[in-house]
Amino acid sequence: MADPNEDPEHHEEEDGGGAVKSFLEHLEDLRWTLIKAGVCLMIGMLVCLVAGNYLTRFLTQPLEKSNLLLKTEKIQLEYFDPAGPFVSALHMAFFGGVLLTAPIIFYFVLQFVLPALKIIEKKYLFRALIAGSALFLAGVSLCYFWVMPLALKATVQYSNWLLGGAAKTLHTWRAETYFSFLTKCMIGMGLGFEMPVVLLTLVKIGVLDYRKLAAMRRYMIVICLVLGALLTTPEVLTQVIMAVPLYGLYEISVWIAWYWERGERRQHQSGGTD
Repeated sequence: MADPNEDPEHHEEEDGGGAVKSFLEHLEDLRWTLIKAGVCLMIGMLVCLVAGNYLTRFLTQPLEKSNLLLKTEKIQLEYFDPAGPFVSALHMAFFGGVLLTAPIIFYFVLQFVLPALKIIEKKYLFRALIAGSALFLAGVSLCYFWVMPLALKATVQYSNWLLGGAAKTLHTWRAETYFSFLTKCMIGMGLGFEMPVVLLTLVKIGVLDYRKLAAMRRYMIVICLVLGALLTTPEVLTQVIMAVPLYGLYEISVWIAWYWERGERRQHQSGGTD
C-alpha cells in the first residue's frame, strides 16, 4: 500500500498557495484589505445616494403589492420631520452599498485569506461561497416578493383590530421606519438562509454528523421560530413564514450530511476490498 505522504496528489491538497509572511506583514495586508473594502463601500453608498429615488421605488414595491391585497385600504409613506429624508437616505445607502459592493469586498477578503489555505480548503471555500450567495439571494427574494406584502397586510389588519375601530381607508406610516424595517427584514432573512452553509461546514470539519443533526430535529423547530422572531418582524405571521423555510433548509442539510456519510462508507468499503 502506497504511503499517502508520497502521493503527489496528497501533497497538492495539503499545499498552501502563498509565501510565508511575518506577523507584521500579515497586519499590513489586513490593513490594506480593510482600506480597500472601506473605500469600495463608500463608493457603493455614494452610488446609492445619487440613485436614491430609484432605490426608493424599488423598496416601495412590496408596499404597492400590499395595497393591492388590502383592496379597500391603502398605506402611504410620509416624512414627519426635517431630518427624516436624510436619515432614511443614509440608512438605505448603507445597506444598498453593502449589497452592491459585497462581491468586490469578498474578492478583497479572499485575496487576504486564500494564500493561507490548503488547496482542498480552497475548493470547499469556493463551494460554500457559491452556495451561500445563492441562498442569501433566495432569502432576500423570498422576503421581498412574498413575505413583506403579506406581513404589511397583516400589520394593517392587526392595527385595525387593536384600535377596535372600523377599517380605515388610508394608513400613514413614517417613511424612514418603513425603509429601515424592510431592509433589516430582507437582510435578516438572507442571513437566516445561510444556515445550511454553516451546518454543512461544521459537518465537513467534524464537529457535526448526520446522527447529531437528526437528533436535533425537535430542538430545531424552536430554534427556527426564535430565528424567525430575531431576523424578521415582531408579528407572528412573519415569524412563522420565516421559520417554515428555515426548517426546510435544516432538513435538506440533514439529508445532505446523510448522503455524504453514505458516500464515505462506500468509499471505505470499496477501498477495503481492493
